[in-house]
Amino acid sequence: MTTTITLVQGDITRQSVDAIVNAANSSLLGGGGVDGAIHRRGGPAILEECRKLRASRYGRGLPTGRAVATTAGRLDARWVVHTVGPVYSEQEDRSDLLASCYRESLRVADELGARTVAFPAVSTGVYRWPMADAARIALGTVRSTPTSVEEIRFVLFDDRAYEAFARAKSEGDEPAG
Repeated sequence: MTTTITLVQGDITRQSVDAIVNAANSSLLGGGGVDGAIHRRGGPAILEECRKLRASRYGRGLPTGRAVATTAGRLDARWVVHTVGPVYSEQEDRSDLLASCYRESLRVADELGARTVAFPAVSTGVYRWPMADAARIALGTVRSTPTSVEEIRFVLFDDRAYEAFARAKSEGDEPAG
């Protein structure tokens, strides 16, 4: 089976998919950017499940590069897959942690039986990951990760993000040679 990768400019909280990936912080208790938008639009059911996760398996928070699912609340999705991206560092290569966010999110989506998944550009907001590099890592990782997901949709918030992902996608679509 082939996985289709699509790019959309818009609001990830408005997507109709099986699973929406949340660029969460390790506390799982909401925050700014994508995380805050998902919690606001999805409503209190998401936060309630996140609190239960913190009280059980993730007392110290969700580790960077890992992923866990909750209900999607009022979102037009069945689940939210929360993943914690790394903060960008010029001194330390953390690209393996960023790639892990995408691999782990797809692993969780597969366990749930999700066929359509919407991803944001993880770590590119307050975590300051350069957009072009984030796009290269994200697309390269989802292309090389075996999954039963039929459509991976990158939902990019603005022109700059969409253009960076479109460039990275077209570079990856070219035949090697």
